[in-house]
Parts: sequence; C-alpha cells; structure tokens
Amino acid sequence: MKYLAALLTAAGLLGGCASYEPVNPAYFNIERGQLPQPDTTLNIAGLGPCTDNPDRSLPLDSSKPVHVLVHGCFGSSGQFRGLAQVLAFHGQQTACFTYDDRARLSEVASDLQKAIQQLGAQSRSPHITLIGHSQGALIARKAMTEFSGAALRGPPASVSLVTISGPFAGIEAAQTCGKTWLYPLTLGFVPLSCYLATGAKWADITFSSPFIREPGALAPQVVSHLKIDTDERGSCRREAGGRCVEDDEIFSLAEQRNPVVDADVRTRRVQVKAGHVEIVGDKRMAPTKLITLLQEQGVLRPTPAAHLPAFKRLLARVYQDVDGYQNTPKTLPLP
Repeated sequence: MKYLAALLTAAGLLGGCASYEPVNPAYFNIERGQLPQPDTTLNIAGLGPCTDNPDRSLPLDSSKPVHVLVHGCFGSSGQFRGLAQVLAFHGQQTACFTYDDRARLSEVASDLQKAIQQLGAQSRSPHITLIGHSQGALIARKAMTEFSGAALRGPPASVSLVTISGPFAGIEAAQTCGKTWLYPLTLGFVPLSCYLATGAKWADITFSSPFIREPGALAPQVVSHLKIDTDERGSCRREAGGRCVEDDEIFSLAEQRNPVVDADVRTRRVQVKAGHVEIVGDKRMAPTKLITLLQEQGVLRPTPAAHLPAFKRLLARVYQDVDGYQNTPKTLPLP
C-alpha cells in the first residue's frame, strides 16, 4: 500500500534529524574555559548542563547572560557539549533543554517557556539567547510566542532567538500524516501508523497542523530572531571508500521557509551551504561553519588572534575534524 510505504519512509527520514550518540561518562563535564565562577546552582525542570550527566543541577553566574540550547529529534543535551565548550572558551555560559522526543511539540514548547521564565526569575541574567536546531528550532520559536492561552510574561527582560535548520513549513516526509481526508478512508490506519512512527508529535509536524500553519507572533521580550536556513543539497554525513554512504540532506529549503515566520521584522534570515548534522557538528565533526556564522552575527564572541592556537587545540580535543576553521565559506545571498 503506497500510504504505508510513505509512512515507513517518513519514519526513516525523521530518524535522520539528528545523529544518535551513545552516552559516554567521559563527556559528563565541560571545561570551564573563560567562564565566570558560578554563584548559584539552579534546579529547573528540563534545564541542565550541556552533557548527558545524570546530575541536572545547573551552576551559573546568575548575573551573566545565558545561552539555552535545544536539541532536535533523537538528540540529547550531550549532543551540544561541543558547542557548549566553544561558548565556554569565549566566556559564555550555557544550559541545555532536554525533552521527550515523541511528545507533542506544543507541550514541549510550553515546558520550555516555563523553564525560560524560571531561569529569568531565579537569576539576575540580563539576557537569554535561545538556540534551537531542527525540531528544536520549532520548539524554541513556539516557546517564544503566545499559544494555547500561555504567554511569555515577566522575566527574562530580553531574549535573542536563534533557529537552525528548522522545518517551519512542516516536514515533507510526514505529508501523508497531514492528509486528514485519509483518516476515515483508512479506518484510522494513517494516524495510528503516524503515531507509531514518530509518537504524539506527528500531529504537530505536518504541513496542515495548526502548530505549523499558525506559528504565532514573537513575544515582546524577543529582541531578535536569527533564522539560519541550511542548503543541504549534495551534503554527506558519512563516507566510505571514497563515496558517500549516508547523505546529510534532511530538510529542503522549502521545508525551512514559512512566510509568517520569515516576515517578522525582528527576523533576519541567512542561508548557508551545509548538511543537517554538519551545521551543528557531532563528536567527529566540528561545526566550523556555524562557529564562523555565529561570530559574524554577534552571537558568539570573536576569537582574539592570540587565542586562535588554543582554540584549535580545544576543537581538536572535542572534535576529530577541525580542518577549515576560519576558512569556511560565507553565508549565501538570499533569493
């Protein structure tokens, strides 16, 4: 049955949203780099260090800005350990938001919104930068809007939003799940199969879902939205014998564009030629293009020339492939 084949394809593609990395106790800690000494330890549901350490208590300097990272599907806080190390080297502190990958995205966004508000209320942080990748980009933006009767009120005073490779137009691979006219014709087989493949979130990732069609307006506290679209065509995640055995193309540019999201006056869109996992990196590959882009956009502090050798040594410890740092291509002009 063609619809069953489409659903199986969707499950496979959605599984490629992020590369799964097994938990390794060797990666339970982050080198402090230039980070200020913490003056408080917070315990906020969903928030913790950017590692897979079971201890989710969060030490912070409560008077300094915080970068909150939100992983994509099949991800974890440990997926962003490398990026947290990069930020720490530049004196910028991080926290990571962890969630149930199969839950409704609207529920996860509500949990993230509460966590951000608690972070603002329990610290004196003047600014929070919220960074989401892939599915995490959808969650991060929705958390910064008013939805389901909830609104971002009170602290923090200001938020910068950064979304990377977010499928804001809905996921093409889940297109069959969004065809509501099929539900009665298949006696409920389509929604059941979608649930089995992706969990409850299937209802939020289709092109026809209210989550996608009604993205909402950003809250007043959001001072800027850097929207990074990745042109993933021709990218490769893994090579063997001189040929690509696993590509890194998950979402097309069309899947990443939504007129309502793009039209917000606080949104600045940039486009970069990079694979879906390549852009944020993994334990084998440094996110050199993202590092360069975040520095160009003022999200990541510049690396002083005198510190470049030390920075490359850090990348060599955290990632296996650091070639090309500071030689990455500029962002592409937008059409």
